[in-house]
Amino acid sequence: MSMTSPFMEPEVSGMTYAVGDIHGCRSELDRLLDAIDVHSAGRKYKLVFLGDYIDKGPDSHGVIERLIALKNRKHADVVFLKGNHEDLMARAARGDTTALKKWLTMDGSSVLRQFGCARATDLPEGVVRWAEAMPTLHSDEHRIFVHAGLDPDLPFDRQTDEIRLTMRGGFLERDVNFGKHLVHGHTPQMDGCPDLRVYRTNLDTGVVFTGCLTAALFAPGAGGPSAILATRRPDKVISVPLN
Repeated sequence: MSMTSPFMEPEVSGMTYAVGDIHGCRSELDRLLDAIDVHSAGRKYKLVFLGDYIDKGPDSHGVIERLIALKNRKHADVVFLKGNHEDLMARAARGDTTALKKWLTMDGSSVLRQFGCARATDLPEGVVRWAEAMPTLHSDEHRIFVHAGLDPDLPFDRQTDEIRLTMRGGFLERDVNFGKHLVHGHTPQMDGCPDLRVYRTNLDTGVVFTGCLTAALFAPGAGGPSAILATRRPDKVISVPLN
């Protein structure tokens, strides 16, 4: 399903913190959100989560609980992008057996256990609807946010949800100018550091393996991040200005 180009009627960009793949790591999420609150120094900001909130880590239930509660925050606008793990969970919950089989190979069974569900169709309706309602793209004046990436060989109006949820091959090897800076996750950086390039930023720092959950601050103006915030084991959060 194609979406219209984000280059039409751009949203004016303010302070935006984009957060990489969380994968069930509730304690790292809590520490990073606390650090963002301090770093923002009382200024209003937007939070854009890049998807893959569940599976692999120890507390997907707790992550979902914390994220849904963020909608009540008064000083931050919140955008949840869909990741391929949420897509599979939602489809499995609606009885898609192909999605269920794939999700179970990606640790979906741990989510079922945490929710006390014997079957995917028993997952709480509110959680399923939350996952289903997530867009696969968000944009502002200077940036495009997706979970996985875009196909460098396709025009924007031919990019599909599947591409935005799963793109790797042919994309990661190149740094393509899509007209705006592209912010994504999906492919873990096993050194625990974000992949910072001229035209794109990958914020998936493999938190399950590295303990590093990463956010990037995108200030008003063009291009890439102006600061990086990241958790470090056992209980540290570092902040790195980039300019």
